[in-house]
Amino acid sequence: MSERFVIALDQGTTSSRAVLIDHNAQMVDFVQRPFTQIYPQPGWVEHNPQEILFSQLGSLTELLARHNLTEKDIAGIGIDNQRETTIVWDPATGQPIANAIVWQCRRTADLVQRLCGDPSVAKMVREKTGLLPDAYFSASKIAWLLDNIDGARERAEAGELLFGTVDTYLIWVLTGGLVHATDPTNASRTMLYNIHEGAWDDELLELFNIPKPMMPEVRPSSGSFGETSYPGVPAGIPICGVAGDQQASLFGQCCFASGQAKNTYGTGCFLLMHTGAEAIDSANQLVTTIAASAPDVGHTEYALEGSVFVGGAVMQWVRDELGLIHTAAESEALAATVPNTGGVYVVPAFTGLGAPWWEADARGTICGITRGTNRAHLVRAALESIAYQVSDLVHAMEADAGRPIDVLNVDGGASANNLLMQFQADILDRELHRPQNIETTALGAAYLAGLSCGFWKNTEELVAMRANDDVFTATMEREQAEELLYGWAKAVKRTIA
Repeated sequence: MSERFVIALDQGTTSSRAVLIDHNAQMVDFVQRPFTQIYPQPGWVEHNPQEILFSQLGSLTELLARHNLTEKDIAGIGIDNQRETTIVWDPATGQPIANAIVWQCRRTADLVQRLCGDPSVAKMVREKTGLLPDAYFSASKIAWLLDNIDGARERAEAGELLFGTVDTYLIWVLTGGLVHATDPTNASRTMLYNIHEGAWDDELLELFNIPKPMMPEVRPSSGSFGETSYPGVPAGIPICGVAGDQQASLFGQCCFASGQAKNTYGTGCFLLMHTGAEAIDSANQLVTTIAASAPDVGHTEYALEGSVFVGGAVMQWVRDELGLIHTAAESEALAATVPNTGGVYVVPAFTGLGAPWWEADARGTICGITRGTNRAHLVRAALESIAYQVSDLVHAMEADAGRPIDVLNVDGGASANNLLMQFQADILDRELHRPQNIETTALGAAYLAGLSCGFWKNTEELVAMRANDDVFTATMEREQAEELLYGWAKAVKRTIA
């Protein structure tokens, strides 16, 4: 091929993809390979790091072979990854010392409570990292591996082990062990990185008893992470863009300026607002995190982030556990057969409620059922629950930022549901913009790599290439929307009580 491309390695929680993207920012093709989810005990979640690696490298080599591409055809590789998932390995052999502990895993909740239960310690962690102390983040996962794998702590203290999130492990392998590095967006999710000083924090490392030599070098998200040097992969391709999946999505949505926001409707929902050079301290239990930046920015940029635990997953529950639909796509047509839910609310607090509530002990509730409630009402109520939870996040984020989100950029699988997007616009009274390509996470990784290697000139070129968005605007009377939101708030209170 005479045309050149950028490849995004889109490493997710359940599968790995290699995505081929052309100069017009169009997804030409992709190869996807799933890998095993491991549940050793209730609340524990693991991945085999080498299965992740082989799924990602297999998808890459298949994509290259399918299009007969060589290193000359690829301008650069960008990586986006599931965040917080923790891998520790021996650099002498390349072998992980144990399975990866996945971001969803709750095994270290008691450890975090023991180390961070003192309000002064929790305050220190929050001020330095922007995060609420939680087992969700990497720090306690590293500590658990060092304390529970035979000989691991001694080897780590002797400088014989390395830590990385999944991006770091992929980079290390792809570069033949020459580069042990991550980017600020992933570093900011470890609970060990001072987001204001831009460095691993000695006090936090001491708190979790983690040797500093284990930690990767932190390099700019759009910058050099070495070149490919691995058997079966063409040598010399620059790896030049890295970001955690949600920050990659923010970048892929062309949210480059303060105040711009996106929401990803995936298994959960992730709302991020770019806050520019200001790291806003949340008063509404959101987290402050680092945003991915273009190479010419020259300073750290930040974002506010809020997470909904159960977004699109509520429709999987409706399909698999309740059997009300056969496919998730069927939900839109069925929900549209009724004008509303008939007063039914579903609060999908299957594993507690996320931001802005943070009620770990809350459990799912269905409110307002009458004799006239039917299958369509329940499916519609489940769909609407996604929009209500995002609405709670938006209002919390606007309060923290002291400014409205005028336009909400949307992506992720459930954003393809027009009924859900229209309802979201109605209850928020905001415009929703859905790009033609809703695969913005891979696009963000590609953009970061492409800007670094000169494939694209600047962010203005990226904005100009963005295809015409689908735009959803509010059509519901405001009084009706307020009544619905009031009903939702009552349902949430019953769930918490």
